[in-house]
Parts: sequence; C-alpha cells; structure tokens
Amino acid sequence: MIQKQDGFESEKLFVLPEYVLREISNHPLISPFFVTDIGYFPRAKYHYRERIDACDTHILIYCADGEGWVELNHDKNFLLKSHMFIVIPAGTPHRYGADEQNPWSIYWFHLKGAEVLTFINSFGLSEGPLQIPLSSFVKFIELFDQCFVSLSDKSYSQLHHISTSQIMRYLLSSLGLASVRTGQEERKEFYLEKAIHFMNDKIASSIKLAELAKVAGLSTQHLTYLFKQETGFPPIDYFLRMKIQRAGQLLDLTENSVKEISSSLGIDDPYYFSRLFKKINNCSPTEYRKRKKG
Repeated sequence: MIQKQDGFESEKLFVLPEYVLREISNHPLISPFFVTDIGYFPRAKYHYRERIDACDTHILIYCADGEGWVELNHDKNFLLKSHMFIVIPAGTPHRYGADEQNPWSIYWFHLKGAEVLTFINSFGLSEGPLQIPLSSFVKFIELFDQCFVSLSDKSYSQLHHISTSQIMRYLLSSLGLASVRTGQEERKEFYLEKAIHFMNDKIASSIKLAELAKVAGLSTQHLTYLFKQETGFPPIDYFLRMKIQRAGQLLDLTENSVKEISSSLGIDDPYYFSRLFKKINNCSPTEYRKRKKG
C-alpha cells in the first residue's frame, strides 16, 4: 500500500528551524503558546502518518474537503469529514491518513507551550472531532494564511512570532466557539439564556430561586447546578453580581447618590448594598466613583 507523509501537489509546508525554536522557547511572550510546524495538503492521496511514541506537540488537523481517519491511543478511531477538525494532544500515540477513495485536503499545525493544553481544554477541543459551520471557514483560512505567511517569510523576527502566537490563540478560540455543539449543550445554553434574560428584566427588583427555576423550566437543583457549572456562582449570587455590575455603570454615568442607585436596583438598604458592593469589587461605591477610568 502506498503511504506518503508529504509531497502533495500545491502543498504548503513549513517547519521552524531548531535555532529559531531555541530562541522563541525562551521568550516570555512566545514560549507559552507557539507554532512549530504548519502546512496545507490538498487532495492528499495516500497521506499517512504514524507516531507510535507520540510527540511533544499538540496537533490540530482541519479537514477542508474529502475524508480521512484518525486513531488515538491505539484504540480510539475517528472519521474526519469536510469541515471537521480534531486536536491530538501532546503525548498521545496516534496514526492518521486520507481516505483512499475520497482523500482529504487538510490544514494542520503543531503547537507547543505551557498554556496550550489549558487553552485547548478550556474550549473543549480535545474531545474528538468537532464540526464547524461553513460560514466560519473563511475566517479560519484568513487566520491560517496570516500565520503561515508570517512564519515562512519572517521566521527570524520575534515580533512576527509574538503576532503569530496571538493570531493562533484567536484562531483556536474561534474554532471552539463556532464548533457545532451537541443537543445537550444547546439545551443547557437555552435554559441559561432564559434565566439570565429574566434576571435582566428584573434587575430593579428581587427574585426568588423557585421563580427563576419556573421561568427556565428546570428544577431549582438543576438550575443551580447549571449556573455553578457555567458561571461558578449559584443563580441568586449571579443575580446580585449583575446588580453590582449595573451599579458600577450607574456610578460612572450618573450623578445619582449611592442610596438612589441602591434603590433603583431593588436594594432598599443602602448599607447592605455598600457591603455587597465592597465584597464583590474590593472597594466601596464611593471609592469606586472616585477612581479614574478610561
């Protein structure tokens, strides 16, 4: 069987030289997150790669057309179709290759740095193949090309490596936000949006957890679980933080007294309001108003 690692017509391929890697791996702005290899293989017939002992970089493969497959840890097998991508975490034994009948066209890059895995996990990019809508493909190509040109033409420039690092962060976060979520995730966001929309409508009054749960269509226990999972706070705690955030805006944009602002947000006790404001913002409303901003 024919197997090729590269050498495809019209391919793009760039690997940073070792001396450049040594330089950027010590730079405080580049070392936490940088690209080591980047490329594009169009209609990559017979493409195949195997790393039994894994590698020390995180690999992202984006299938723009055709099909291929990816095997992780010798047992997890995934099919990669058009406008799907997968992240292979560093240290993961893997193999991948193009479909024989409908070979893939792939954009790929290798990432290294102390912050890469945290970034990948934060956006849920290491949980198998993810689909992105066609509308996001144009942005992906634009960002990918910026990185490729910058690295291949200006690999000696640390300023270009700093820029590439930031662009690649944006590219990954864009993929994470654009990826098609599961039905369960969409329902979770639907419930949270209903609850938060109700909170905004009631920002000048008070609400009870049971009332909020009824609006969201969930039990109080499930709603509390979702809020803690997504925001880090129980629902009513989050609602109070929304009030304090709005209070900060009113302190900045109006001449209203602390008592008037407190009352306008449904908190009749200005002393309680001030204590709550200081607990969340580490300063009193009066101190906050005196701070120079902008």
